[in-house]
Amino acid sequence: MRAILCREYGAIDKLAVADVAEPPLRAGQVLIDVHAAGINFGEMLMVLGTYQEKPPVPFTPGFEAAGVVRATGDGVTNVKPGDRVMAALPWGGYAEVAVAAANAVFPIPSSMDFVTAAAFPIAYGTAYGAFAWRAHLGPGETVLVLGAAGGVGLAAVEVAAAMGARVIGAAGDAEKCAVAQAHGAAHTIDYRREDLRERVRAFTDGRGADVVFDPVGGDAFAQALRAVAWSGRILVIGFASGSVPQIPANHVLVKNVDIVGFQWGSYRTRRPDLLTQGFARLAGWHAEGRLRPAISHRLKLAAVPEAYRLLRERRATGKIVLETRA
Repeated sequence: MRAILCREYGAIDKLAVADVAEPPLRAGQVLIDVHAAGINFGEMLMVLGTYQEKPPVPFTPGFEAAGVVRATGDGVTNVKPGDRVMAALPWGGYAEVAVAAANAVFPIPSSMDFVTAAAFPIAYGTAYGAFAWRAHLGPGETVLVLGAAGGVGLAAVEVAAAMGARVIGAAGDAEKCAVAQAHGAAHTIDYRREDLRERVRAFTDGRGADVVFDPVGGDAFAQALRAVAWSGRILVIGFASGSVPQIPANHVLVKNVDIVGFQWGSYRTRRPDLLTQGFARLAGWHAEGRLRPAISHRLKLAAVPEAYRLLRERRATGKIVLETRA
C-alpha cells in the first residue's frame, strides 16, 4: 500500500509517500480501506518529535481516517465488512489502509461523505466531550471559543451552539471572525485589534463568559482568564500558539474559576462507552444540519508537507483533509 512515512523526527519536508506492507489485523481491531484522512496539529507535533507520544521511526502519521471496512478481527461486533466508518488512531491514518481499535471506529452517517467524515472524529469529538463531560455546559450559558476559525475551534462553535449556548468566537482577523459567525457564533472578537476582556464584558453585560474553550494557550489564555465569569470554567484543550501558559493561581482563587484539562484521546481506552454515546449524538446533529464541518483544503496524499505549512502559517480555516486514493 501507499503511505506517508516519517523516517526521522523534525524533518517535515522529508515526509514522502512510500510503498509499505499493509498493517496486520489483530483481535479487537478493524482493517479499513482509507479514502480520506484528517490533518491535525498534534500530528505535526508528533513528526517534530515534541508530542507526548513518540512512536518508533519510521512511522505513518495520522490520527483520523474515513473509509470502508475490509475485515474485522476476532471479537469485533460493532462494525462489519462493507460498512462506511470513521476512525480515531494513535497514528497511521495517512495511508491507503489502516487498522484501528474497534472501540474507536464509528459508523459514518448517511448524511456525510468520506472527506467530511475524515475531518470529524477529533475536532467534533473534542468539542463535544469537553463541553458535555468536563464543563457540563448548560443551555443559555455563554461560551468563549478561542481560535474559533481553526479545526477544533470551529467545531466548538457549532457544538456549543447545538447545546443551546450563546457563543462568542475569537479569531485572528475579520475574515476568520466571519467564518466563525457563519457557523453559529452570536458575536465575534478580532483579538489582534480588539481587547478580548472588554469585548466579552460588553457582550455579557459585564459578567464574563461562563465557559472558555482554549485550544490556543499562550497569551490568549491569560486574556481569557481575565474574561471568564465568577465561578466560570476554562477548558484547556491545547497549545496551538506554541506556548504553554503558566496559570496565576491567585486569579483562579479570587474568581472561583475551574481550570479543566481535556484530552479526548485518553477516552479511547478509559471510557470508550462515552465516545459511542457522543458520536451518536453528533451524528444526529449532523443529519439535522446543525453541524456543518468546514474543510478549507482537500489535498493529495503526497501533500502532507504543504498541509503542515498551512497549519503553521494559520492559513487554514476549519480542517485540512488528505484524499488517500486516486
